[in-house]
Amino acid sequence: MLALDVGKKRIGLAVSDEMGITAQGLETLERTRIREDLAKLKYIASRWNVQAVVVGKPLHMSGSDSRQSEYTKEFAGRLGAYLGLPIQFWDERLTSAEAERMLREAGATLEKRKKSVDRLAAVLILESYLENRRLESDATGAASLARSEEHTSELQSHHDL
Repeated sequence: MLALDVGKKRIGLAVSDEMGITAQGLETLERTRIREDLAKLKYIASRWNVQAVVVGKPLHMSGSDSRQSEYTKEFAGRLGAYLGLPIQFWDERLTSAEAERMLREAGATLEKRKKSVDRLAAVLILESYLENRRLESDATGAASLARSEEHTSELQSHHDL
């Protein structure tokens, strides 16, 4: 899985391992022209055997779309068509602020923070997405197990009659 923190000047990148457990930041993509950006992302997707793309969706704190949301949706639509891969949007509120805070606390210089914030934001987006997917999977598994146990209990009750 590939995660993107899409900006007008840079795109933060992160990939997950094959099992979808961990997120690793990649070098930030400096934007040039849309065709070049898409070609670079296609190379990255191929190199990392990406099966789906998670794109950070920039929202206002109220949850409504921001100006950047429309631009991001348009870019993601083109990217999905170009790569032939499914695109998943994920709420990215506060990821850049959290990334900036983490870098500041780690003692990173302003120059280092500028170079790292987009990558770290992409990692945070991907980690959040993967964690949510695990929680949903656990909840589905628990519900399925409960139904199975209930069914087994019903069968046992009928058998006892």
